[in-house]
This record gives sequence, structure tokens and C-alpha cells, in this order.
Amino acid sequence: MELRGKLALVTGGSDGIGREIALQLQAAGADVIVTGRSAEKLQAMAGLDFGTIAGDLSTPTGVDAVVAGVTDKPLALLVNNAGVGSEYELDKAETLENAAHCIRTNLDAPITLCTRLLSVLRAQPEAAIVNVTSGLAIAPRAGGSIYCATKAGLRSYTQAIRHLLKDSNVRVIEALPPVVATNMTAGRGGKKMSAHDCAAEIVHGIRTEKSEVNAGMVKVLQLVNSISPALARRIMIRF
Repeated sequence: MELRGKLALVTGGSDGIGREIALQLQAAGADVIVTGRSAEKLQAMAGLDFGTIAGDLSTPTGVDAVVAGVTDKPLALLVNNAGVGSEYELDKAETLENAAHCIRTNLDAPITLCTRLLSVLRAQPEAAIVNVTSGLAIAPRAGGSIYCATKAGLRSYTQAIRHLLKDSNVRVIEALPPVVATNMTAGRGGKKMSAHDCAAEIVHGIRTEKSEVNAGMVKVLQLVNSISPALARRIMIRF
């Protein structure tokens, strides 16, 4: 996909992987609008010549604000990157709202944005949807059951709509990051991929029209999974 002159929307684009994707799309010549919840971070992105839309994607109002902000624009690239973790505990009903918040942000919002913005994307000569899932969409870890479920659900949805749109002008790409050094993973040990390097692989995948971008160590996980899904699950469940 030629990025120069294209209008892109990056949800969760004021921090972490999303911010790096936005910066690299802009460097490639795209016009970029980012969404986020932090007024301070959005203001900083506006100072770098990004368009901004404030909105909490776990709420209908937030989703409506994002849709309204781009419906009348020549949107050619939708990057569903916004995501949150969940403090859900299996035996504690009081954590169910945390789980619901995660599901609304990570799964419901991307599905809604794909649905409501598809006509805008179809109106362009060339367009793409990028759904950012996770290596944990391939095989879950026990400590993040709700997050893993949302990413696995988004992976399945992405594969399905890719088939539905295969004869259209809208390319559907899934990006699967490994553990990336962001605010979400702060405090977790182990080796982490930088947000910059992860974004670079995703943007390269967009430019080279890949259907799936396995970033960093997810390449290894995919290889293991292709040989033995059961082994991949055994490795990841304790990760």
C-alpha cells in the first residue's frame, strides 16, 4: 500500500505501539489522526501535526466520537490498535466489570469501527484495515485470560472479514505483537520488544501488503504452533 497522501486513523495512537505506528506512518507521508483518552497526550500529538480525537473506546459515546471524526474524510487506513489489560480474577465477581471493560475496548470497539467505517474505506481507491491482536491470540497464558480471549476473538474476526472482503479494495491485515515495552507491560519481567521496532514491522507489513504481521518472537511462536499447537499452548499457558 502506498502510504504517501493516505489518511490513516490509529486508535490508541497517543501512546505505546500506537504512537510509534502513527509516527512512522506520518514519516512515510500519510496524514494521521490518532485517538486516545489522555488530553495531555493528545495535545502533545497535536503539536506534532497529528489530527486528534478524544474518546474512550470502551463506551458508545467514545466510539461515536471517533466515527463522527472521520466519517466525512477520505479515510484509507484504519488501525485498530487501542487495547487494555484486565485485572479479572476467576473467583471474584467484583472483577467482572474489569473484564467487561477489556472486552468492550479490545473486541467490541474494533468490530464496531470496522462495521461503521467500512463504507468510508470502500469509497477510496485503495484501503486497509489493520487489527492489532497479540501473540496471545495464538495460545493464551493463564494470567491474562480475558485479554487473551479478546485478542483471540479479534483474530478470528479478522480472518473471517478478510475472506468476506477478499474481492474488494479493502485489504485486511492482522498484526500480532509479542510482549512490547509499554505502560501496559510495565513491571513485567523478561525480554520485551521496543514499541518502535514492533511498529516498524507493522508499518512494513502495511506497505508490502501482508495479510499477517508476526512481530518479533511471535514468528517463533507461529512456527511452534504450526508444528504442534498443543506444544505452543503448553509453553504459553505459564508464560
